[in-house]
Amino acid sequence: MASSGARLDDRPGVTVRCQQNPSVDVTFCDRFSFDADSVHYAVELRAPGLTARVDEVVAWIWDSDLTTFLKELAAEYRGWDGERSWQTNDRDLTVSAVFRSGGHIGLTWSLQPWPQAAGGWGASVTTWLEAGEQMTSLAADVRHFLSGEQP
Repeated sequence: MASSGARLDDRPGVTVRCQQNPSVDVTFCDRFSFDADSVHYAVELRAPGLTARVDEVVAWIWDSDLTTFLKELAAEYRGWDGERSWQTNDRDLTVSAVFRSGGHIGLTWSLQPWPQAAGGWGASVTTWLEAGEQMTSLAADVRHFLSGEQP
């Protein structure tokens, strides 16, 4: 389930918590911008035995938007076949989605900073959410976070 607003450290962010295992989550935080062309933010992945963070994921205004991807998934609450995916222009954040019977969507969040560099690293977690309302809420929370709006 997604939660937005103030985090424990009073900075705005969005946390996506796995419905099936609440110890697995993804957090968008530390949003900043240098200009009108981009938004920079951090993404943190957490699961038992895993904590990973990329400090500067960049969303460019001309890129395919993560919010649009999430809204499209929410609109398809009756399901689809196969896997759908989205990634940042720099490919340091990738989100893959699958639909399972019972109306659940598995979102696999993958971080891979410097994907072209030798010796790089990668980490992934999967969060399960209910299709429809939880996905609609997540899309709205991410849109508010990336735009700097208050929900």
